[in-house]
Amino acid sequence: LVKEIDALGGAMAHAIDLSGIQFRTLNSSKGPAVRATRAQADRSLYRNAVRNMLEHQENLTIFQQSCDDIIVENDRVTGVVTQMGLKFKAKTVVITVGTFLGGTIHIGMENYKGGRAGDPPSIALADRLRALPFRVDRLKTGTPARLDARSLNYDVMQAQPGDTPLPVFSFMGNVEQHPRQIPCYITHTNARTHDIIRSGLDRSPMYTGVIEGIGPRYCPSIEDKINRFADRDRHQLFVEPEGWNTCEIYVNGFSTSLPEDVQMKAMKLIPGFENAKMFRPGYAIEYDFFQPTQLKLSLETRLVKNLFFAGQINGTTGYEEAASQGLVAGINAHQAVNEIDPFILKRSDAYIGVLIDDLVNKGTKEPYRMFTSRAEYRILLRQDNADLRLSPLAKELGIRDMDDRMERVNTKKEAAKAITKFFQKTSVAPSLVNPYLESIGSSPLKQSVKMEQVLLRPKLSMNALRDVIPAVEAFLSNYEQEFINQAEVSLKYRGYITKEKEMVQKMNRLETVRISDNFDFHQLVSLSSEAREKLSKMKPMTIGQASRISGVAPSDISVLLVHLGR
Repeated sequence: LVKEIDALGGAMAHAIDLSGIQFRTLNSSKGPAVRATRAQADRSLYRNAVRNMLEHQENLTIFQQSCDDIIVENDRVTGVVTQMGLKFKAKTVVITVGTFLGGTIHIGMENYKGGRAGDPPSIALADRLRALPFRVDRLKTGTPARLDARSLNYDVMQAQPGDTPLPVFSFMGNVEQHPRQIPCYITHTNARTHDIIRSGLDRSPMYTGVIEGIGPRYCPSIEDKINRFADRDRHQLFVEPEGWNTCEIYVNGFSTSLPEDVQMKAMKLIPGFENAKMFRPGYAIEYDFFQPTQLKLSLETRLVKNLFFAGQINGTTGYEEAASQGLVAGINAHQAVNEIDPFILKRSDAYIGVLIDDLVNKGTKEPYRMFTSRAEYRILLRQDNADLRLSPLAKELGIRDMDDRMERVNTKKEAAKAITKFFQKTSVAPSLVNPYLESIGSSPLKQSVKMEQVLLRPKLSMNALRDVIPAVEAFLSNYEQEFINQAEVSLKYRGYITKEKEMVQKMNRLETVRISDNFDFHQLVSLSSEAREKLSKMKPMTIGQASRISGVAPSDISVLLVHLGR
């Protein structure tokens, strides 16, 4: 998602390159379709990087105050009202409230209104939005305790350094931008820790019914983990520094809303935490969200024209998911002001497209997080080619400062093409490569073959071949590693890529069959009653979108196609 935000001209990847204190590639031993770059941020450096970009952005006026109301006239948003009653007139409004909307913080049986530890919640705006005819529900997310790094014993923990060479997030970034790197550490809970946690469940707001909101399935709290996975006697914890100029430690994997005394007793039984001192306890936060089926694919609300929702208000969890929506909502707010067609990313275009399509067509009952498994075309939607997929779209939209990006995109395309051609046209003799093939357990060559055929073997890579074939080293030394990787993926996975492209072409035929906004689905008696109800409520823009709505059967799609004219 962050790579896609970057390819579209967003700021997130650049900010993390300037503030990341540990970079790693997840799933590096697996195929490129599921690899992802991960960074641990220095919070202060990240905040400063974003603030600096905002303050130096041309034509951007910043005014800081709580927004307590929106102005709606004839079902159209026309502005906002701040806490002190100041009115801002606007043609479009984007609401990005995070977990602050009607926020309630829970620590044990104690709870209070809050948007995040130390920050006020957004109560007036929550009441105002609840007064509109939106469907509102509650969700919950949690955060772990923050500990004093000076009180921990790292000698009994497993050090986890960053990757070498260091990954870079932005396609326009470089390693020199990274601050000095810091290792993270790994430790584990144990049976005694679990016993203490179980003893405190009678004071857990999750288990006593105080919290009504549903929490994230894939990032459960520690009390949820030991309950759901009762057969496991330990759970992995990542001990992560908050930054260079602070002693604060984030205990990733120990999210909890247990009482502070239970948290502390359980923590002190974890290896390395015996003398731990707590800066602040973990807590759960419960907040309002609006069922995203009430949105268009542009993220404009169906009920109030020119009002856009982005982030946790739509039921997602995670900074990356929120930033993706913010970017799309911002682009489409601009499109609406200028009366231009909305910018819609299809599922075959980007993970951002999958994210928004899932939310709008399926809704969510729990905090939604993006996974590669949610995408049908993940071989096409790799992080390494996000710039090739999306930067041309950003350029076409007119997003600022895309000239340098497009120059790099074109260079990358040409380089990958040249490298691919070299491997397809150049032969290699058995005497050059057989010793290496035998060393890795691969069958030796019996005659000269094109290097592409050698590369297609398991365990073979372009970098491995450049170590044993002088001609490969001489040729590839002219190109950046990013360009080499792009060519390698294109060659090694060409058959799979071609197959997915054919699937996309078939699906896109349905995406081109548009349905007008005022189409009356109730007139089609051949549709099932459930399909008529769901289609009338969702008002899909295309046949493709209609086909992904729960309750709409293939037979219903056939009826629509016949009626609209194939």
